[in-house]
Amino acid sequence: MDYELLVKNFLDSEKRLKLFPAKRKMKAYALGYLAGKFETEKRYTEKEVNELLMKWHTFGDAATLRRELYDYHFLNREPNGSIYWLEENQPVFDN
Repeated sequence: MDYELLVKNFLDSEKRLKLFPAKRKMKAYALGYLAGKFETEKRYTEKEVNELLMKWHTFGDAATLRRELYDYHFLNREPNGSIYWLEENQPVFDN
């Protein structure tokens, strides 16, 4: 699924997310777009997740995005939140 195309109205000229959509479906697409910035099979600390997210959005709320990526099952994590990784089976949403 081409999440970038689906969220193009929410991206700035540098393809950073400038707004976090309110509607559930668009929110899922925006999270799918951000999940595409993570490397498969790489493990990330919470700090690394936040740093990556800060590069790809402009509204300064990496914590919310991190939690939403986990809640929507794009990312998984250790129970204590110390390590995150991209889910092998990414969620699929109808467009």
